[in-house]
Amino acid sequence: MIAPYDVSNIKSILLTNVHATADATITLFIQDDPESGATSTYNFLSTVAIPSDTALFLDDPTMFRFDELYGLYITVGSSDTVDVMIST
Repeated sequence: MIAPYDVSNIKSILLTNVHATADATITLFIQDDPESGATSTYNFLSTVAIPSDTALFLDDPTMFRFDELYGLYITVGSSDTVDVMIST
């Protein structure tokens, strides 16, 4: 999503499940990418289900203040469809 050293001042994130009938499961996390290959991962949200045709709005900018060594990533269930909007 946003690689280490590319993170800017994120103010909010809107995660929208665009599927008409099924929940979408998402995990939102930061992770570093050290040369050693031993990564550190910290979850903001872990396997959260967003109901069909609804959205999850994260609007606390302090939540997204982290060291530039970390990138911001999202994983979505294999058959889920989610739109992601990031406001800076």
